[in-house]
Amino acid sequence: MFGFSIIKTDGKARRGVLRTAHGEVPTPVFMPCATYGAVKGITPEQLHSAGVKMILANAYHLLLRPGVETIVELGGLHKFMGWDGPILTDSGGYQVFSLAALRKVSDDAVVFQSHIDGETIELTPERCIEVQIALGADIIMQLDECPPADADEKQVARAVERTVNWSRRCKETWLKSGNPSIQTLFAIQQGGTSLTLREKCIEALKELDFPGFAIGGLSVGEKHEEMAAVLETVDDSFPSDKPRYLMGVGEPRDILLGVSCGIDMFDCVLPTRNARNAQAFTWSGRIRLRNSTYARDARPIDENCPCYTCKNFSRGTLRHYFQINEMLAAVLVTIHNLTFFAQLMSEIHKAIDEGNLQERIKVWLKQFYPSNDEG
Repeated sequence: MFGFSIIKTDGKARRGVLRTAHGEVPTPVFMPCATYGAVKGITPEQLHSAGVKMILANAYHLLLRPGVETIVELGGLHKFMGWDGPILTDSGGYQVFSLAALRKVSDDAVVFQSHIDGETIELTPERCIEVQIALGADIIMQLDECPPADADEKQVARAVERTVNWSRRCKETWLKSGNPSIQTLFAIQQGGTSLTLREKCIEALKELDFPGFAIGGLSVGEKHEEMAAVLETVDDSFPSDKPRYLMGVGEPRDILLGVSCGIDMFDCVLPTRNARNAQAFTWSGRIRLRNSTYARDARPIDENCPCYTCKNFSRGTLRHYFQINEMLAAVLVTIHNLTFFAQLMSEIHKAIDEGNLQERIKVWLKQFYPSNDEG
């Protein structure tokens, strides 16, 4: 059932295999977000064709709509989504940060006011795990407290203490209520940009011996250099034989940084959200397809891309679709962007195998950001 093994290393970077009840996943892996039970603008069949191996859904949002009981009645999350590959569910800890105006946090639970209808939702660590077990995800996450980037040290320290305490309660519930051989539980490190608090948090979590560990609380407004400082400590601090997951990070330069520091898993809305906003990722930098310079451009988004979009549609056609608000535009660019991210991970695997990852990263960064424009 669940397992993780490392096949090859290059410096701190690792190539491995994550084994789940719904198949094996080569790592490092990028997971597109199916927050509400679907990756926006693309079918499961198209996900497979794009090279996607694993996806992420959000337990908090699915708890609100359509409700856990509904998903269970419809056959569980995999059948509900029409996706036969591995799924990871985020617990709702990020919503502690993103819905700050609609929640109250105590040592016992997080109480949310639903952003849909105002209903009061209490999410305890126990309820968080019960929800994810019922959904049937392959990897489930503990409930954590994610402090904002501008939180003071006292607030961050309190979030670390709560996160560790909640991790114990989550693990107890997982062992009692779930099937640990099929569904596995990851702990989440918090600590903001404080290396001292980060170290304190991971040391406490390691004592609880979770099957996998995540780095939470980054990409919430901190500087790139601050993220880098945190990630540079990962290989020395985290267990070497357990998978490491950097939550909510998907900018290509940050994926490359994370891989270099020993990260195995990533997720982000970036490729799908940017596709809906007419931005395509290519090996020569980003293309903003609403730009008038593409009006009569007969070239595909990327001439070397094997995706359905690049084989059949020009930049000029895609620009026209965006200009008239044709929904097909977002679908087509989503297919391309997810193919790009899958290809990026595949090239990373090859570079680790060949032992030249750092040299390749230098080349890729110059290609991806030719004018140092990372927007």
